[in-house]
Amino acid sequence: MDENLEQLQLQAQENLEILQMFPWLTLVIFTLPLIFVARKKVYPSLFYVLCLFVPTLATIGIIYSPDLLLLAIIVDLVIFIAAGIDLFTIPSVRSLSAERIHQKVASLAKPAGISFHITNHGRRSLKLIMIDDIPEEFETGTVKYSSSIAPDETLEFDYSVTPSQRGKFSMRCVHVRVRSSFGFWIRHITLPVKTELHVYPDLKQLSHYALLARTNRLALLGVRRTRKVGQDNEFERLREYTRDDHYKNINWRSSARHNKLIVQDYQTSQSQRIIFLVDCGRMMTNESSGMSFVDHALNSALMLSHVALSQGDSVGLICFSDKVHCFVPPRSGTSHMNQLLHASFNQFPKMVESRYDEAFLYLANRCNKRAMVVLITNVVDEVNSQQVVRYMQTVSKRHLPVSVMMRDHEIFAEAEQTDSLYNAAAAAQILNWRHDVLNTLSHQGVFSLDVMPEDLTAPLINQYLEIKARHLL
Repeated sequence: MDENLEQLQLQAQENLEILQMFPWLTLVIFTLPLIFVARKKVYPSLFYVLCLFVPTLATIGIIYSPDLLLLAIIVDLVIFIAAGIDLFTIPSVRSLSAERIHQKVASLAKPAGISFHITNHGRRSLKLIMIDDIPEEFETGTVKYSSSIAPDETLEFDYSVTPSQRGKFSMRCVHVRVRSSFGFWIRHITLPVKTELHVYPDLKQLSHYALLARTNRLALLGVRRTRKVGQDNEFERLREYTRDDHYKNINWRSSARHNKLIVQDYQTSQSQRIIFLVDCGRMMTNESSGMSFVDHALNSALMLSHVALSQGDSVGLICFSDKVHCFVPPRSGTSHMNQLLHASFNQFPKMVESRYDEAFLYLANRCNKRAMVVLITNVVDEVNSQQVVRYMQTVSKRHLPVSVMMRDHEIFAEAEQTDSLYNAAAAAQILNWRHDVLNTLSHQGVFSLDVMPEDLTAPLINQYLEIKARHLL
């Protein structure tokens, strides 16, 4: 027996001497299998690495006791054979399937529920770690799920995300990490599950406006009551008297019946058109209150669209930068609000020069009837301002133009600071030039607004109500 052990040790030493003569051969023997399985996204687990420390310690012990050589070889063979057998227990890609379920539409900064299902089609239980393909713009709590799944079992996992940016987002797959039976190997499996989530702006301001309109408290939003030039003849409703109402509109019969003053409201002219031209070029990439100028422009445009549609007018939309990105023909009816939302939710500012000529040519070819054309943009250079002045003057021959110039907080802050007089003088010169541009537009019959982006909604609605009251359309 001892002679057999000595022969095995001698043979093992001879084999080790051969491997020492060709060290690259040892590297190839241990590396090639790992490279082969790595192509299948199969990798050694931490448990496998820890198991390899046992023969490593035995090999180090050979220095002090040569008799441990055979023990080290046996331990190596046992671990490698066990790992080789365990390699065949790794589940295939076909043994798992996934399904993601969620609503197609979500609101900005509002939680949206998502659930995904994992089904095991294999013949043995599996230990899984799952991560869903969540876009970076979504905020979520738990992103990793760990569980065991039996054969022919389906697991359901629910979580919620909070979008921090509007737009169309794709979730393409579910990432799964599964262990082999003995735990020597880990496989990364990507299950294709493609779904889309459309994130729309949070339109709670629309319901807030409707509530204040019903209770005659629109002044809380900065919307002022506009005195009408002349009176419309079509009766609309009866309501309580307010301080701004004319005494001639008091309905004395209803007032006597209700024991309080009641006035009559008359409908304004309907079936008029409003078309928004929203600039999505490089000058609209600036941010204010954590949102880009385009976000503020679209929020205000949607708010005014809600007001105009509720009054029976038609609303259209054109978004452009170096080309026209979307066009919504003017239509009336509250259901048209959904088309405006769907067309605008995926519009973002681009680092390109705006082509005002393309936008106004597109408008001229598709909108022949008179409309209130609202251009929302930001200009800080002479070339773009000349284009705006020229095209707004041209459009005034057929339509009623309204120019909205968004203010940049940084320029106004530089003009007011005293640390650098040179920067303050340069900013003041830009503001004076901007004031001249607005005066030029006003002299050409263009209604102009020069406001901060976050304060745009109320002045824009007031401008629309004033135009309606003066019967300029």
